[in-house]
Amino acid sequence: MVTPPSHDHTHPHHVHNHGLAAPHPAQPITWSILRMTVLSRLTAAIAVSGVLWAFVWLSMK
Repeated sequence: MVTPPSHDHTHPHHVHNHGLAAPHPAQPITWSILRMTVLSRLTAAIAVSGVLWAFVWLSMK
């Protein structure tokens, strides 16, 4: 029987090992743009656009 190679992560502060068939456990998502309503996304896009235009306007002064 052939044992599948392990998926090994070695970091200076964190070490763990699990098989290829066992992916990382799901992490809780605290914020996601995909979970925002369309109105919230539109508001955020307008706010970001306003900030960027203010940057352009101030740099041209």
